[in-house]
Amino acid sequence: MALPNAYAQYKNSKVLTASPAELVLMLYDGAIKFCNIAITAIEEKNVAKAHENIVKAERIIDHFRKTLDMSYPVAQDFERVYVYLDQRLVEANVKKDKAILEEVRMHLHSMRDTWKEVMRLNNQRGAV
Repeated sequence: MALPNAYAQYKNSKVLTASPAELVLMLYDGAIKFCNIAITAIEEKNVAKAHENIVKAERIIDHFRKTLDMSYPVAQDFERVYVYLDQRLVEANVKKDKAILEEVRMHLHSMRDTWKEVMRLNNQRGAV
């Protein structure tokens, strides 16, 4: 049973040593993963597992909303997107609707990919 413990230690170390930008990326990846698990659970008619993972995705979106710095005008745009995603996740959870989760996942992928590009551009500027 040492292998699962080693993996848990690796994951913990990865989070503890990540930059703030990397942590945001991990959160996007986590929300996408939870949507994927919920979609599979809906296909398998596992209502409890779907609910559990939709709630996990909702918590990540809620964290993003709570940590927005509203002193920047763009934060209001992100707030609107996060409110929309949260509403869609609630609706998906109530209806156990795979199509809604796929829509949310698509938006999360887009936001994650944009964030990765921002990180890449930021790293390029830092290297110059």
